[in-house]
Amino acid sequence: MKTPPYLSKGDTVALVCTARKFSLAEAQPAIQLLEQWGLKVKLGATIGLDNFQLGGSDQERIADFQNQLDDPQVQAIWCARGGYGTVRIIDQLCFERFCQAPKWIIGFSDVTVLHSHINNLEVETLHAIMAFSVPNTAPQSIASLKHVLFGQPTSYRIPTDAHNRIGSATGELVGGNLSILYSLAGSKSAIDTAGKILFIEDLDEYLYHIDRMMVNVDRNGWLKNLKGLVVGGMTDMKDNAIPFGWGAKEIIVEISKKYDFPICFEFPAGHVQENVALMLGHQVRLNVEETGVTLDFL
Repeated sequence: MKTPPYLSKGDTVALVCTARKFSLAEAQPAIQLLEQWGLKVKLGATIGLDNFQLGGSDQERIADFQNQLDDPQVQAIWCARGGYGTVRIIDQLCFERFCQAPKWIIGFSDVTVLHSHINNLEVETLHAIMAFSVPNTAPQSIASLKHVLFGQPTSYRIPTDAHNRIGSATGELVGGNLSILYSLAGSKSAIDTAGKILFIEDLDEYLYHIDRMMVNVDRNGWLKNLKGLVVGGMTDMKDNAIPFGWGAKEIIVEISKKYDFPICFEFPAGHVQENVALMLGHQVRLNVEETGVTLDFL
């Protein structure tokens, strides 16, 4: 697995839309933040485009992202926002030059399409806040993004949760948004979890749908040889008039009970106020203890 070069002052970060639209006015807080860090900003051609929900047509988003992938002057690509649309362009992108000279691809939610696809190409990516997130996210989210991008040692410690399963594991961290991972099953972008530690999170889903996705995750064999499971925000879950009977945590515990890998819940990543940066494809050590959880990037 290749780790893209960490950033230094003077490096360039490109802002692009792979999914939902993002205006120049909305981009200002992210631009100011990067400039405060001593970085240069390259605005992609999709910033400011308006194609209903999307930041430009498929062809415009493909061309913009491809341009940033191939530009040797760009050291990182920061996706503007999520929503939907990245899967529409993934098969038209060429990653040949990118694999020869990797750069950080940053984002979460719909950007999970890129994480899973690129991790399969043996390159690490960065699950972290998007440009859209800057005005409203927690300071810890912003600090963790800078920390990782500039190559500082990264380790997180969080409180215990009653649903956790005690244990420790070391492996490559992969994953992202559960709904997106579920939608990629059977494609060349599908996640590979064998011998790895899986991170999942989700937003605004019915509980029966969380159950359906987790059953499918298991049927695809993604839990069979898993080393560990890190569950981030399961935010704004919904139920039917007739209750499903379990919450998201209980669903995950039930479907994972035939395995013995460690599980931690309430990790501060995903569609939550504190969304810390995670290097996907990177080796990590997960320790789930009665007194708390640590996730160390090795």
